[in-house]
Amino acid sequence: MTQIDPSPPPRSAVYGSPPPDLADVPEGAVQLSPLRPGAETLEHLPDGTLSEIVVAAPPGAIERRFVLAHALRALTPGGSLTALAPKAKGGQRLRAELEAFGCEVSEHFKARHRICAVRQPNAPHGLAEAIAAGSPVTLEGTCLRSQPGIFSWDRVDPGTSLLCRHLPPLAGQGADLGAGLGILSLTVLKSPRVEALTLVEIDRRAVEASKVNVVDQRARFLWSDARQAALGDLDFVVSNPPFHAEGIEDRGLGQAFIVAAGRMLRRSGMLYLVANRHMPYEEVLRATFRTVTTLADEAGYKIFEARK
Repeated sequence: MTQIDPSPPPRSAVYGSPPPDLADVPEGAVQLSPLRPGAETLEHLPDGTLSEIVVAAPPGAIERRFVLAHALRALTPGGSLTALAPKAKGGQRLRAELEAFGCEVSEHFKARHRICAVRQPNAPHGLAEAIAAGSPVTLEGTCLRSQPGIFSWDRVDPGTSLLCRHLPPLAGQGADLGAGLGILSLTVLKSPRVEALTLVEIDRRAVEASKVNVVDQRARFLWSDARQAALGDLDFVVSNPPFHAEGIEDRGLGQAFIVAAGRMLRRSGMLYLVANRHMPYEEVLRATFRTVTTLADEAGYKIFEARK
């Protein structure tokens, strides 16, 4: 009798969002990304299950080496890895980092990107150390669960800290848009009048960390783009909205958060938002809300209170 191999055939994958004109993504490639709700997880792929992977390498050194190490781990022997990054956002280090894992690197340059192609070496080394360095960690001092690659992963963002100091006691049902590690949510939940709080975050790693950091029966966690989250009839929203997408400043991102908050809130619902002083949010706030008050303007940040 012929034995049937139960193991699945090798697959191809793409990590992140490589520019289509710079990298050939195999047809049918599995999407891997912590920033795409519903995408598969690179870390959870078994060893040797990918024949090919294309990686848009992250800009942070610890996160980038973590991703490259996991990509090499998940490849079949001799499987191919193409990694690319803008020259000014980690591209200059790609070749050396891959060589440090024992790879022979073929490198070329295009559109201010470094593009490196390798085959999985027979005996890669240093993978375990890179994976350990980029894995989730409990931070000394704050005792927060975090991971390299999350926004402000190793410190409390000063804008978030400022908003925490100016938040009044809240009540009813609310949401934290772009909740990150859950620091704002911890402040919100100090009020016993809060009935429920949804932490909305597009970064899966931050969602997983916040579940450790925010241990409260009133909290629920949603891996979603806040601009598209299906929430409504809320009493309040708090937010420290992002203003970078794919490493590039995008002022429209925070503006879209404001519009989304307005859509989620009931009549007379409140938005509490922190923003870098130079961000052009006042016009959108006044177009979306009945009243807008600046609660603080210090250290390069503004705190806004807006009533629908």
